[in-house]
Order: sequence, then C-alpha cells, then structure tokens
Amino acid sequence: MESCLAEIGTMLLKLLPVILLIGAAPVGDLTIDVGNVRNGKGRVHVDICPQDRFLADDCPYSGEAPATPGVTTVTVRGLPAGRYAAQAFHDENANEKVDRALFGIPKEGVGFSRNAHITFSAPKWRDAEFDFAGHDQRIGFRLRYFLGASGPPKS
Repeated sequence: MESCLAEIGTMLLKLLPVILLIGAAPVGDLTIDVGNVRNGKGRVHVDICPQDRFLADDCPYSGEAPATPGVTTVTVRGLPAGRYAAQAFHDENANEKVDRALFGIPKEGVGFSRNAHITFSAPKWRDAEFDFAGHDQRIGFRLRYFLGASGPPKS
C-alpha cells in the first residue's frame, strides 16, 4: 500500500508542471501601430491597463519604441488574456512623462485604444476597452496633439 502511494505521489510530481500550465492564462504579444506621430523625436510609450489602472501612471504592462513620423510600432510582450485599454503618448523630450501646459493640456501627443474620443477630459473606459485573447494580436490608433503641429508633415 505504501509503495503504491509513493508511486502515485511520484507520478503527480512529474505531472505538476503540466497541470500548472493547463490552468495558466494564455499569454501573447500585443503589437500596437500608433499613428499620427508628428516627428522622430524621443519615444512613443504605450501602457496596457486593466480597468482599475486605466488613466494611471502605473499600468502593469507597457512597451515603447523610438518615434517614427507617421506610424510607430510598439510591442508589449507576455500579455495575459483579459480586457484592457491602451494609453499612449509621444515622449518627445524623453523625460518619461506627459508634459502639460496650462489647465493640464498635454504638450505631447496622446492617444487611446479604439481611438477613444478626447474632449475636455480623458476618455471613458468603455470607449477604449478591448479584449485580448492571449495570443499574438495587433491593434492601432492615432495620437492627438493639442499644441503645435497636429501630426506629421504632409509629403
């Protein structure tokens, strides 16, 4: 009897990694095409936020890439399946924050998933949310500039 229990215990230990993987949420890479980047200065930063962190500075998933006029592609790796909203900004002076003018108006480009509308305040969660299934996925949205040039130069 004891040897049978020991054998079962050994088998369970060997299967434990497989059991854990089956119960784990799938993860994948989210590629974001950020459009309307007005110049090649600095970086484009994207945060991927669950609802309770939307519009905060400490979203758990993020990525960035050197700014490219027009479209800059940013990849966030290892994102678990879930419902998120993306928030992005063009960090033109590379100080790792959105610079603001009088009344809190962003001096640098900002944007949100699903091109959520920005009026006199930040967008609502429901306007920016999207589902991520845990496998590689691509989304896109545009930055909006409130001061200075509103986008890349026309060719």
